[in-house]
Amino acid sequence: MFVFKAAVVGAGTMGGEIAQVIASAGIPVVLKDVKPEFVDLGLKKAEDVTRAQLGALVGKQKISQEQADAQATEILGRIHGTTEYEGFGDVDFVIEAVPERMAIKQAVFAELDSLTPGHAILASNTSSLSITEMADATSRPDKVVGFHFFYPASMMRLVEIVEGADTSPETMQAATTFAQTIRKLPIACGEEPGFVVNRILNSAISEIWRFQEANELSIKAIDDAVAQARVAPMGPFFLTDLLGLDTVLHVAEHLQESYGAESFYVHQGMKQLVAAGELGAKTGKGFYENGEPRSNGKTEFDQEELTQRFVLKALVEACLLLEDGMATVRDIDLGMMAGAGLIPPPFARADQTGLDEVLAALERAASEWGEQYAPPLILRRLVAQGRLGAKSGQGFFAYKQPDDGFAQGDAVQLDTRDGYAIAWLDRPPANSLAPQVIEELGRVWEHVDADESIHALIIASANPMLWCAGADIKAFTQMDAETGAKLLDETHALLRRMESSSTITIAAVNGVAFGGGCELAMACDVRIAARSASFGQPEVNLGIIPGFGGTQRLPRLVGTARALELNLTGDPISADEAYEIGLVNRVVPDHELHDVARAWARKLGGQAPLAVAAIKRTTAGDADLDEGIEAEKQAFGEVFASADAREGIGAFLGKRTPQWSGK
Repeated sequence: MFVFKAAVVGAGTMGGEIAQVIASAGIPVVLKDVKPEFVDLGLKKAEDVTRAQLGALVGKQKISQEQADAQATEILGRIHGTTEYEGFGDVDFVIEAVPERMAIKQAVFAELDSLTPGHAILASNTSSLSITEMADATSRPDKVVGFHFFYPASMMRLVEIVEGADTSPETMQAATTFAQTIRKLPIACGEEPGFVVNRILNSAISEIWRFQEANELSIKAIDDAVAQARVAPMGPFFLTDLLGLDTVLHVAEHLQESYGAESFYVHQGMKQLVAAGELGAKTGKGFYENGEPRSNGKTEFDQEELTQRFVLKALVEACLLLEDGMATVRDIDLGMMAGAGLIPPPFARADQTGLDEVLAALERAASEWGEQYAPPLILRRLVAQGRLGAKSGQGFFAYKQPDDGFAQGDAVQLDTRDGYAIAWLDRPPANSLAPQVIEELGRVWEHVDADESIHALIIASANPMLWCAGADIKAFTQMDAETGAKLLDETHALLRRMESSSTITIAAVNGVAFGGGCELAMACDVRIAARSASFGQPEVNLGIIPGFGGTQRLPRLVGTARALELNLTGDPISADEAYEIGLVNRVVPDHELHDVARAWARKLGGQAPLAVAAIKRTTAGDADLDEGIEAEKQAFGEVFASADAREGIGAFLGKRTPQWSGK
């Protein structure tokens, strides 16, 4: 489903910012509230955010003041404020941002159901309430989804895409694509109370609250200790004041009711402050007033215990989410980084510490501090398997252990195992296929293909959050025609050598595989995808076409009609959809990706080399593929040199909407 027009219901500060985010991405948006003064507030917030963002660009001398004024007029012109459902008859995506009360939300969803087109997706910005219950108020529960922004929506990149009991996979993918279109970072999760970020963060903070009240400690000393230990960007009491004590209390009580007081403690002092109307920064008084704490307490305590309480409880709750199938390892850690500022996030931190050491720490914590620290099943299993984290090469994530001569600093590093090898893509931040990556991948391939003891090569990513985001567009724009054509030839030659060799190639895809990344995966013999992986050929959105075989290998894998659709829309698809259409061979839980890829490497690498080479050669249809690739290369060169390509790439790099001329 495509989004050409959106709407936001609820024009408070959050609604105004959400509308601004959508309009900034070039999409018209209707901003509705029942009160005219709220509509005015939302429009004013959208204008303030827009002018602040553009003013920052002026200050950095990236645009002139005249350009800023023109862009502000264009962005704000896309936002239409209303107190009625005027303009809702042709919307494609609606985001509800009304108060966190189920009765209010259900009433809004019932109205939206009768006033919007049947294809429109109805989304809620709820931070913790049930999407399924909201969907029950509509006749289209399959098109109802959670779309949770973090405050401030104009600055925070994360959006939680929440799946209700009846939400269809198509709706989840459309919501994910829309989030990416408005330049947000989406993660997918189930609808258990608190979703990912609020559940884990509140679980960890509740242990700080419990520790502070039980020992009558200074909130200022607690906040300072948390900040100094760098387990969170700021102390929990200062953060609560910023977010609003009433908002935090509402979520905390909801989580306690859902999961029990043992796992989610509610700060009693916060209850008293809320009852007195002292809600933090928005009222001037909360835990702090004018930057000073409003209560005294002991300043001497075990800071290591404080830190461990927070870190260990965050990991426990993250593991429980994982065990319940509510989110993937990648999405949980990505969410805690982008939504809560926890760096490193729970799983990565545990891997770096050593899972055996973390398990021992949790066993001690459960004995001394309570059963809420009982080690989760998934952690016990990993330790029993010898997957101890970075030091063993495998924990919640996989870690490179490069051979001599392929060391740290290389964009592609070789890791030789017993009978197979792993080529780790390691070019931060996105493993983009720059000339250096192509050259080093070629070097690794020549080494592997010449080694008779290596029968399979896994191509993996050293970045746990993505596989390969595509070709390095900026690098391509800096090449002359001859250099670009040479790189294209070298890349195609490398991929064809991989396809014709008796050495098996396996793409172990975690996270994003877009453009050139998707094309690299398609050139492998087998593609194993993590649950959180996504695939796409977005080149058309830049005014160009796939250049590394995307017009040739994709139809061979998924059929001409579906390949044409994917290449023409440029929209990504999920790992599950990729499996359904034949783009990938298997979809597995994120933390099992490398185990499964290695099992395939051992199985296929143990087959007869001559038979393997013959099967690959005859199954692929080499002659037709070579002819098709030559046609693609010629077309890519022609389109890449066009005015539309220059406009599309310039718009992509400048984060603006392209204006096509057809030239």
